[in-house]
Amino acid sequence: MLDINNMKKSDFYYELDESLIAQTPIEPRNASRLMKIDRQTGEITHSRFYNLCDFLKKGDLLVLNDSRVLPARIYGEKSDNGTFIEFLLLRQIKNLEWEILCRPGKKAKKGTRFTFGKILVAEITDVLEDGNRIARFYPKEGYNIYTALDEIGQMPLPPYITKKLEDKERYQTVYSNEVGSSAAPTAGLHFTKEQLRELENNGINLAYVTLHVGLGTFRPVKEEKVLNHKMHSEHYDLSGDTADLINRTKAQGGRVIAVGTTSCRTLESVALKNGGDIVPSEGETDIFIYPGFEFKAIDGLITNFHLPESTLIMLVSAFLGYDKTMNAYKTAVKERYRFFSFGDSMAIL
Repeated sequence: MLDINNMKKSDFYYELDESLIAQTPIEPRNASRLMKIDRQTGEITHSRFYNLCDFLKKGDLLVLNDSRVLPARIYGEKSDNGTFIEFLLLRQIKNLEWEILCRPGKKAKKGTRFTFGKILVAEITDVLEDGNRIARFYPKEGYNIYTALDEIGQMPLPPYITKKLEDKERYQTVYSNEVGSSAAPTAGLHFTKEQLRELENNGINLAYVTLHVGLGTFRPVKEEKVLNHKMHSEHYDLSGDTADLINRTKAQGGRVIAVGTTSCRTLESVALKNGGDIVPSEGETDIFIYPGFEFKAIDGLITNFHLPESTLIMLVSAFLGYDKTMNAYKTAVKERYRFFSFGDSMAIL
């Protein structure tokens, strides 16, 4: 029995063979396996993602995160002596100024300049307390920061993926639109455009929110006591059209199903700030969802299999229940599901 008032990160640990960590995306996207779990009973059904429609009902609403990943990892050299440098752009501060991670950090002192691919120059303007830097970028004439990154940037794949990604678009959802994420909203990677059309043809509605995924997604929980963990902040946007669709779905008895923990966090953040109501909203959220959380917005969740002791498995445990979640993960390991960003899918309905 989980003690909700004294949860430890070790409560959310499970054994995982490294061979189950998916290194490459499956083809086609929706050929991944799907574990469907009954939220009430915990009953598990094994299927494939292309059969998702079999588990949905006419009038259900899928809420998807349309954020697009910035190819934010760039490699360059120190302008005066050619020393190697790697930048990872984390967050835009204003215009051409960004907060970045860089390595080797000792080479990136305030005032140092670096050149990337002959089309981008960066100057370190500040060194932050946590070791991150602030850099100002100077794109070559004819470029802006985004076109430069499209040309020379690499996808910021999580550290557990060690194989090179051949096609950058495979770390984007097919409906990605709003550039700004440091990591993909991976639950949506399983959808094809054809499957989205099939869902709509079967009376399943689609709505979109934007939450720009930060690299905090991959940061481990360091505090042994879960309640002491401090969540990172991420920017979200929920439009009037999406709010209307959600409210209409609820009024008509349909289910609101979040595609991914990022969509879930967006919807629950809005509901939390507005007394349970879903209204058009934009802002920052650092909501931390763990067992004991009272869900006000979602009725279902589609998600991937997450890292042990992560805030994401805690969120799933909050929605499905701790015992049912840990049993599902144990089953997934036994059945050799593929885990993490390029892995298989779970639908809790």
